[in-house]
Amino acid sequence: MLYKRLMWIIWPAFLMAGVMEVLVFSLADPQELSWFGQQLELSRQTVYTVSFFVFWLVLGLGGALTLLLSLSAKEINDVEAAKTPSS
Repeated sequence: MLYKRLMWIIWPAFLMAGVMEVLVFSLADPQELSWFGQQLELSRQTVYTVSFFVFWLVLGLGGALTLLLSLSAKEINDVEAAKTPSS
């Protein structure tokens, strides 16, 4: 069940990170980005890659938090049920 729940988080986060990438970089040019007033001296591809993984991480954390909040107290505290594999 752990792997199934992990996929419930990772796969939608991956898809939405791709959507976020397209939306953000359709409005902003990676070559014009600055960090604390300094121009970023990174290639476009590096900025695209780093931002994709940041988007994926943030969206994954949001999905994990949603899944955690949807669990009942019994599901969270029942250690034996978590160890037994289910369909």
